[in-house]
Amino acid sequence: MSPKFNVGDLTVHRIIEQETTFLPARELFPQLAPDLLAQNRDWMRKAGAIDENDTLILCFQSYVVRTPHHTILIDSCIGNDKSRPLRPKWNMKTDDTYMRGLKAAGLSVEDIDFVMCTHLHVDHVGWNTRMEGGRWVPTFPKARYIFGKTEYDYWAEQHAKAEVPPFGDSVLPVVEAKRVDIVGNDFAIGDHVRVLPTPGHTPGHVAFTFGKAKDDAVFVGDIMHTPLQLQHPELSPKFDVDPAQAAITRKSFLERYCETDTLCCTAHFPSPSTGKIRRKGNGFSCEAM
Repeated sequence: MSPKFNVGDLTVHRIIEQETTFLPARELFPQLAPDLLAQNRDWMRKAGAIDENDTLILCFQSYVVRTPHHTILIDSCIGNDKSRPLRPKWNMKTDDTYMRGLKAAGLSVEDIDFVMCTHLHVDHVGWNTRMEGGRWVPTFPKARYIFGKTEYDYWAEQHAKAEVPPFGDSVLPVVEAKRVDIVGNDFAIGDHVRVLPTPGHTPGHVAFTFGKAKDDAVFVGDIMHTPLQLQHPELSPKFDVDPAQAAITRKSFLERYCETDTLCCTAHFPSPSTGKIRRKGNGFSCEAM
C-alpha cells in the first residue's frame, strides 16, 4: 500500500520518520521464550519485521487523515532537537525527514486542524512542538491538540514526582500555549472521529476510529508493536505500564475487528503497516489490502 490511500470517504497519508531496527525481540518481550521465537522467525523475516540478529524492525510514523471536514494528524512521532540520550537514533535529531514527508503529501503545518495523541509516550508526541527562538512552541499553529484526560492526568502526576522529558518538552508547552483540549472517552469530531478506550500500554491509551456511521479505519497506537503479537496476543512489551491489561485489551481489539472491513492502521508495524484483521490458526494476521 502506498503512503497515500483512500478508505471510505477518508484520505490517509503515512508520514514516516524512521523505519529501522529497534530492540532485540527477547529484550522487548520479556515473556518471549527462545523456542517461541524460533517458531516465528522465518515468517517474521519474510515480513520484514525482524532482522538476521533477531532485532525487531519498527516503523515510527504519523498518519494524516483528511475527512470531508477536517485534516487530522494522529501521533506526532519523534521530533527534532529533543534530548533523548537513551535512544541515540532519536537524540538531538535535526533531519528534515518528517517535514519532507508532510510536503510530499501536499501538506504544511498550517493545514492541520487537530493533532490527536493515542498516548503520551516519547515517540508519539515529539513533533507536537519545535524549537523556535530558544523555546518550545506548537509545531502545528492552527491545530487543537487532543489529549485523553486519563492519560494526561497520569503523566502530569508522574512529571510532578520526577521530570518526564517528553512531557516537559512536547506536552506542557502546548498546554501553556492554550492549544489543548483534554477530553473524555466520549469525545468525537463531527460524525467521523471517535475514541476507543484501549488501556494497558499506558493507563489512558486510546485508539481512534474513523468513518461515518461505521469504523472504516482504526488507528491503534501502541496496542501492538509488531506482527508477532497478532499470532501471540499474550506477549506484552516491557514498556507496558500494565502488561496483563494490555494483553486483555489487545485480544479484545483483535476479536472486535477480526473478519471486518475495518482497516487497521498500526503505529509500528513495518511497511505497509496497515491491513485488515483476519483469523490465522490460533491467532490473527493483518492482511495488507
